[in-house]
Amino acid sequence: MTKVYFVRHAKPETEGEDRLRPLTAEGLSDSALVLDTLKDKKIDAVYCSPYTRSIQTVESIAKHLGKKIEIDERLHERVSGGVFNNRDELLKRWEDFEYHEREGESLGSVQRRNISALNDILARHDGDCIVIGTHGTALSMIFNYFDPSFGIDDFFRIVKWMPYIVECDFENGILVSKTELAYIDKS
Repeated sequence: MTKVYFVRHAKPETEGEDRLRPLTAEGLSDSALVLDTLKDKKIDAVYCSPYTRSIQTVESIAKHLGKKIEIDERLHERVSGGVFNNRDELLKRWEDFEYHEREGESLGSVQRRNISALNDILARHDGDCIVIGTHGTALSMIFNYFDPSFGIDDFFRIVKWMPYIVECDFENGILVSKTELAYIDKS
């Protein structure tokens, strides 16, 4: 059994290049929830999206554990193509996982690359405990892959939870349990 603690980032700044947007002061403070929730867990590795907000969210637990944050490019958030919170576009993406805006990325593409990264991590860490710093859409696509009933309503339920920590157990690459451990609702 391999245990993965998925950590969706805390509240980021809204302006600037998406990859480089840091956490707000509130987000930095809220990221203490990650350390508080995971500090007593036996964690073997910390992986993360290359985005600044995700790295900042898992930094405290990595430092506490004396672990290097392993960056995996495939764990990054959906490339938006400049369209972030347009409800009509969001609905189209969830209705057709191959739909994407011009210069944007489809949910299917997000799912394929995140599952590829996750499968590689699970293969490297069979029987270990791992933290993975991630994003709302990326995490939703991972959950949807293992449970296709996870849909847009579930995405809307968690979209304002920053940070959000979920414990998942995997056996032979299959998700066998999922437990929401902690979140801060930023609605």
